[in-house]
Formats: sequence, structure tokens, C-alpha cells
Amino acid sequence: MSALQNKIDFAVALRVKRANPNGDPLNGNRPRTDYGGFGEITDVCLKRKLRDRLLESGQAIFVQSDDRKVDGETSLRNRAESTVNGLGKDAFKKGANKDKTAKLACAKWYDVRAFGQLFAFSKEKDADGVSIPIRGPVTIQSAFSVEPITVTSTQITKSVKGSNDEKERGSDSMGMKHRVDSGIYCTFGSINPQLAERTGFGDADAQVLKAILPRMFENDASSARPDGSMEVLTVVWWRHNCKSGQYSSAKVHGSLTVNADGSIGLDPLDGLDPEIINGF
Repeated sequence: MSALQNKIDFAVALRVKRANPNGDPLNGNRPRTDYGGFGEITDVCLKRKLRDRLLESGQAIFVQSDDRKVDGETSLRNRAESTVNGLGKDAFKKGANKDKTAKLACAKWYDVRAFGQLFAFSKEKDADGVSIPIRGPVTIQSAFSVEPITVTSTQITKSVKGSNDEKERGSDSMGMKHRVDSGIYCTFGSINPQLAERTGFGDADAQVLKAILPRMFENDASSARPDGSMEVLTVVWWRHNCKSGQYSSAKVHGSLTVNADGSIGLDPLDGLDPEIINGF
């Protein structure tokens, strides 16, 4: 795989329509907002979507969600130490070559060489404690709405009891369901070639990510996010002509304006022409 030779910046504009894009468990699972009332989708949430889409496309993924895992492993440690799905226990024994283990992990799993990973395993029976940090070249920011959002809350009732426990409340149990009626969000990201050299993230990997971004919310339907309620509108992909980049990421990201109707505007940057990719 050829090494990444060009710095890459990217942005994703997306629409939320009658959905809860990222509930806050510390706030009754209401859609996340900042103090100014702008909606937020965390970077962790976005990377979860990307990992799921990458896994579905056939890429090897280390951090698999329990409801989508394809290898039957019950923990990250089991996956890492598995001789079938991972690197084997010897790679994480006390005294093992950490650089070699990190290199093998990057070669094995797409998300490790893209986003990085901290292999931090406590000492267990018949297993050593280990801490191996890997810094990935792909960073993605939390997505924020371009305007303050309005959260609609609906009270719901529970129609049946879930068990025979007499103490459990029945059909009179009340709950709340929250949604964003309409909102345009935007997130930004970057790929650093210097860090890509360390993890082996190459041009082919970058092309995989570019192909996945417009499909971020495919096959992600739930009660909180019904089919069609989450839509990628536009992906903007800037490929610089060198490893260090012609401009800073802040300047590149600042050249994009996302409007409240989902349309975008771009300030020209001399010598750096973005690729505009429509969502699916």
C-alpha cells in the first residue's frame, strides 16, 4: 500500500429531520446541545457510524459494537489476544516489543491505523497488564448545527409489563421521547500524512474513507433515527499538493460556509480546489 503523500481536509454537511441524532444520557437522552442552543453530534458518535459502515463494507474493525460484531469476541481484550481474530496473547505479554505490536495492530485493523487506539489492559489471571498507545492520522470534530435547534419532547406510555414482577409498573408508566424537528449540521476532519506514515494509513485507505463518508447514516435506522431522518447532503474533500499542506486546516475549514437550507459556499483558496461529493 502506497504511503499517504498529501495532507487531506474534509467536511460533511448533514440534515436531521424529526430525529434524535445523538442523545445525552445525562440529560434524559435529549438531543445534545451546547450552551448557545446549537445542536451537537459528538466525534465519538460519528466515528461509531463510520466504523459500522466500514465493517459492513468488509474492512477489519477493532472497536466493534456488540450488536454488530462479526467475530463473536466478548471484549476488546479477547479480540486483541485472539489467535484467529487478533494478534495473539504473545503480542501483549510483559516484555513484548510494543512497537512491533502496534505495527501489527495497524496492519490488522482499519480503525486502528485510521483513528488510533489505546490498548490499555489491566492485569488479569494468566494475563499481563499492558498499555500501548497508537496515535492515528484521521481526526474528526463534533458536528454542530449551523443555527440553534428546537427540541420537541413527546410523552409516551408503556402499554404492557415487561415481567411478572408485581412491583413493576404497568400501562400507566410514563416516559419521554425527544427529537430535533429540523437541523443542518456540519463536521470537519483532517488526515495527517506524518502520522499516517507511522500507522501505515495509505492512499487506498483515504479513498475508502472518502467513499464511506457520504453513506455515514445508511443502515443506521432506529426508533430515535427512522430511515431517511439522517441525511448526508455534501462531502467536501480538499487534497493538498504536499504532506505539510498548502494551508492550515483552520483556514481550509474556514473557507466553507454551510447555510441553514443545507447549501454550501466556498471561498477560493489559490491552488487548492475541493472535490464536492453529493450524499446518497
